[in-house]
Amino acid sequence: MQSDSFLMRALVSGTVSGLATSAVAALAGKRETASYAAPINATSHILWGDKAARHDDTSLKYTATGFLLNHLAAVMWAAVYERWATPAISRWAATLPLLAPLAPAMSGVAVAGGAYVTDYYLVPKRFTPGYEKRLSGQSLALIYGALALGLAAGALLENRGRE
Repeated sequence: MQSDSFLMRALVSGTVSGLATSAVAALAGKRETASYAAPINATSHILWGDKAARHDDTSLKYTATGFLLNHLAAVMWAAVYERWATPAISRWAATLPLLAPLAPAMSGVAVAGGAYVTDYYLVPKRFTPGYEKRLSGQSLALIYGALALGLAAGALLENRGRE
């Protein structure tokens, strides 16, 4: 039952985070490239190469693949969040009750920071998210901020359902 609970929490947090990061990327894409799809398409460069990063129009090949890859990555980071943050949040509630309400967000920021370092400094260039091919550094910061908030929001939604 514990693994089911962990998997369900990771799926919820990852889905919220995936939707949040995709929405922020699409809005940034519209602002910076005049295309909602461009940054989502760029994510599919992992499978389709740099041609995907140059594609502006919505397409099943690039946009759907990019969205799915982003969603899978968000669920993976949510699993990291849930495995690491859930026990940490419980410890904070017990030892630092005044900071406990901030624990989900602070944990989300920590995991999103780890995701950024991993995505842009540890993995080969072919496996970066691809957003950097179409968006500014400011937009990347907003996307990782959306990841952090999505992780925290997903955790809070799950907690609300258990109360």
